[in-house]
Amino acid sequence: MTYKLGILDQSPISPGKTAGDALRRTVELVQKAEEWGYERFWVSEHHQTLDLAGTSPEVLVSHLLAKTTSIKVGSGGVMLQHYSPFKVVEDFQLLSLLSPGRVELGIGKAPGGFSLATQALRYGGAGSDVKFDERFRTLHHFIHDTLPEDHELYGAEALPKPDEKVPVFLLGASANSAKLAAEQGANFVYAHFLNSNNDFLKEAIQQYRKIYPEGKFIVAVASFAAETQTAAEQEARDYKIYKIFTESGRSMSVRTLDQVEAFREQTDEIITEIKEQEVEMIAGSPDFVKNEFDKLASAFGVEEFIIHTPILDEEKRLRSYELLSELAVFV
Repeated sequence: MTYKLGILDQSPISPGKTAGDALRRTVELVQKAEEWGYERFWVSEHHQTLDLAGTSPEVLVSHLLAKTTSIKVGSGGVMLQHYSPFKVVEDFQLLSLLSPGRVELGIGKAPGGFSLATQALRYGGAGSDVKFDERFRTLHHFIHDTLPEDHELYGAEALPKPDEKVPVFLLGASANSAKLAAEQGANFVYAHFLNSNNDFLKEAIQQYRKIYPEGKFIVAVASFAAETQTAAEQEARDYKIYKIFTESGRSMSVRTLDQVEAFREQTDEIITEIKEQEVEMIAGSPDFVKNEFDKLASAFGVEEFIIHTPILDEEKRLRSYELLSELAVFV
C-alpha cells in the first residue's frame, strides 16, 4: 500500500544548538520534503519552551512558502483559544492569496504552553471567555460567509478573500473533536502520537465519517526510520515523555523533567502523579514502518499520514524522512 504523507515539524532545538539553528533546519527540511514528494508540511505552536523554536505558525508558514514552490504548507496548529477567529482567518486568507492552493489552516485546542505563557498571550484583553467550540464554529462562519443574522458579529467580513476557501483541519485525539470537525465540514487530523489507543481512533473515525463521509481524515503518527531495525529501535528507546496528573483531573504531557518543574512552578494545582512513559513511536526499518502503516490503513481506511519524528539527532531525523518518503504515493 502507498499513502499520501505529510510532515509535522516542531522546529526542535538540538543539544548545543540555538533557536536560529532549529529554524534553519526547518527551512532545509521543507525544501527536502518538497523534493522527496511529501504532500504537506505543517509547523506547530509552542510557547515558553526552551527546546522548540516554533511559536508563531502564521509567520513561519509565510517564510516557508517563500522558500518552496509546490508543497502545501500549514499550521499544526494555531491554538485558537488564544486568538480571535476573525484575525486567524484574515491571516490565512492573505497567505492563500499570496500562495494560491498551497496554504492550509490547522487548528489546535491545547494551550501550547504552561499557565504563565497562556496568561501572557491573553494579557490586555487578547483572550476572552468564548469556549473553543464556539470559536471554531465562528472561524468556519468567517471562511464561508455564513454568520447567522442573530450572531453578535453579523456583518463582519474577513477580507481579502482568496478564490478558493482556505482548507481547515481540526487537530484532536477524541471522538468529540472528530464530531465537531465533521459538523462544521472541516477536515480532521487524529493525533495518534498523543493518544495511540486504537479504540479511540476507531471511535473518532466512525463518528467523523458518519456525519461527514466526504471529509479528509488524516492520522498523525510519531515515526522514525533507519537503515536497520536495530538502529531505529536503539535511537527511539532514548525518548521519554512525562505525564503529569493533577488533583482537578487535568493531565498534561511534557518532554523533560525540567518541564515538569516548570509546570509545578507556574501552577497552583496539586500534582497527584507523574508517570514516565516511552514515546509511542513506530520505529524501525522502512519495511517495518510500512507494515505498521499498512495495518493502520487496512484497519481504519486511512489514506494519509502526517509524520512527527521527535528525534534530536538532526542528521538521523533528516535521513528518516528521506527513507519514509519512499512509502508515499505521488499525485
